[in-house]
Amino acid sequence: MRALSVPELLRVWESGLTQGSVERALTLLGAACPDTPRESLASLTIGQRDAGLLTLREWTFGSRIDSVVACPECGQRLELAFDVADVRVSACQEAAEVAMTVADYDLQLRPPNSLDLAAIAAEPVLGEKRRLLFERCVVAAGCGGQAATAASLPEEAMEAAAERLAEADPQADVQLDVACPCGKRWRSVFDIVSFFWAEIEAWACRILREVHVLASAYGWSERDILALSPARRQFYLAMVGA
Repeated sequence: MRALSVPELLRVWESGLTQGSVERALTLLGAACPDTPRESLASLTIGQRDAGLLTLREWTFGSRIDSVVACPECGQRLELAFDVADVRVSACQEAAEVAMTVADYDLQLRPPNSLDLAAIAAEPVLGEKRRLLFERCVVAAGCGGQAATAASLPEEAMEAAAERLAEADPQADVQLDVACPCGKRWRSVFDIVSFFWAEIEAWACRILREVHVLASAYGWSERDILALSPARRQFYLAMVGA
């Protein structure tokens, strides 16, 4: 994996304008890992994928993360500041299947990947979406020596499996402890895909405005402007403003 240049990141942003969250994550990783087939990236567990995106985000915008959450009790907007290292789990290993027994069922499971998330994205009902994801992650199931289908497993098995898979792929479920002045405390999910993409969108809009200003003032091409270092680009913008 490598860092992205300014033109490369703009191309990623442009490609992602019409994509959903899963496709955007793969587009980002694909640009940073040009020698890795997209199918291989899509087969990474969500934790492995997100670990790569955290690293790419750090290379792109730095290690500090500034986020905002709304208190579910009073609605107050709270600013959160932390470092990439604070939400990075120890290096993700190769995806491994998980064996467990629950409600007399013996299950063999695998952590979900981007292919699984893409397959259930169109399902509007949250409960059904969770069930479909669970069924895709069941490698094998049995009860009393007899094979069982994933669809026949009880809700209890699905709940236990979700907890066990979260433990097996912890980078996929990053949660922040948040406390509001009103007294409300809760754990807020940090989604690196949506957060990173929001940053890229804001960055792209700013960069393209800078290109417009400098192209209008000096007649330079977009390629020439983007080739300037950030410091030189800001100097010329200041000159135009003066």
